[in-house]
Amino acid sequence: MIDLIEKTRDGVALTSDEVRRLVQGFTDGSIPDYQLAAWLMAAYLKGLSDDEVYLLTDVVATSGGPTTSSLGVVDKHSTGGVGDKTTLILAPLVSCLGVPVAKMSGRGLGHTGGTLDKLESIPGYRIYLTKEEIAAQVAHLGIAVVTQTDELAPADKRMYALRDVTATVDSIPLIAISVMSKKLAAGSPNIVLDVKVGNGAFMSSLPRAKELARMMVRIGKHHGRNVRALLTRMDQPLGFAIGNAIEVNEARQCLQGGGPVDLREEVIELASHMVSMGRGITVDVARREVIDALDQGRAWRQFEQWIAGQGGDVSAVVEDLPLAPYRLNLVAERTSVVQSINTYAIGNVALHLGAGRHQLEDTIDPGVGLLCYAKVGQVYERGDVIATAFARSEEMARQAVERLKAAITLVDVRGVRDEREMVVGDRMGQAMGSLRSSESPVLDTIFSADQ
Repeated sequence: MIDLIEKTRDGVALTSDEVRRLVQGFTDGSIPDYQLAAWLMAAYLKGLSDDEVYLLTDVVATSGGPTTSSLGVVDKHSTGGVGDKTTLILAPLVSCLGVPVAKMSGRGLGHTGGTLDKLESIPGYRIYLTKEEIAAQVAHLGIAVVTQTDELAPADKRMYALRDVTATVDSIPLIAISVMSKKLAAGSPNIVLDVKVGNGAFMSSLPRAKELARMMVRIGKHHGRNVRALLTRMDQPLGFAIGNAIEVNEARQCLQGGGPVDLREEVIELASHMVSMGRGITVDVARREVIDALDQGRAWRQFEQWIAGQGGDVSAVVEDLPLAPYRLNLVAERTSVVQSINTYAIGNVALHLGAGRHQLEDTIDPGVGLLCYAKVGQVYERGDVIATAFARSEEMARQAVERLKAAITLVDVRGVRDEREMVVGDRMGQAMGSLRSSESPVLDTIFSADQ
């Protein structure tokens, strides 16, 4: 293992035998965490060649045995963002339109939330299913959302957990390997990738996000899969809710035809591409069907059947799941406009409340979280609620609100309305322009590695 660490540290590509030895160590635990962490840091700092990425993806995907025939027609993966609960909505929405979805999801990474953590806030929901159980549920309901088991890319499960606690999350090759190994293991022929871009994403710049998207599309093509990548905005939280149970509550609102506008728009865009690929129809035709399924309640009814099918208590999600008892608001002190939002910092506020993990063994608190109503360009009057923290103690709630205040930049509107100060006016104009430019959640769509 020392030789492998040294080679990657020095930028020397690993051989196919060395890649297999490395992945075997991830899988069976024969290599200790500290050496695997050292290799991850070497890969993070020096990068990996395309050939290494292709081989690592393939070997990780088959680390639990050969990949099976497709359980679903289309799969989706997000690179992670703050308030990203789209899978909770997309899986039942797409499957109710005749496109089976068998999805392996992950837990939270760093400041971003994890789909599995959110689903586990529903009493009784089973994230562990065997391949046979997944196949049976997809055949019966057209949907299953599960964790990686020992049979499904188990090497990635350990890599994923170590990356979360070793500051090696935002590596383009490591992200690509993790995402695509799970997609290959699940066997879906069609894959839609939601690549987040902005200060709340692992890819903060559009060039880096495009680089990641192209790499994942190349991996898909190399392995005979049809992959489409949508680059979506993450310069402010998606929707209002940030946490676990609180995000399930907001997902329910969207499934019932409501919810925050930005969340609904992004869900419609992603679902339209998934349905288009799964059924071979145009995106415009798919979009009309997607909107109808949301507004007519078909997606919500499918959600109820899915949760019940995986052991969840449906009665618990018909109304809001319970939240932590201490609630404290951040209110506007004067008339002001939201100039910018440090989305990464807001994700960390939820993390410090207990909605995420600082260390591998940390336990998630499903009831803590945030409602961040702020959107760039939004104007608040004095006393308006900008955000709300749900915590286990008064002190934790107070600290959360103080951190939220620091993460949201407000510009005083009085200078614009009363004194017409040019500097403040320019800032307000920039903020309002940002709001207008964010009306479409999709920045770009990549169909091939050459785009």
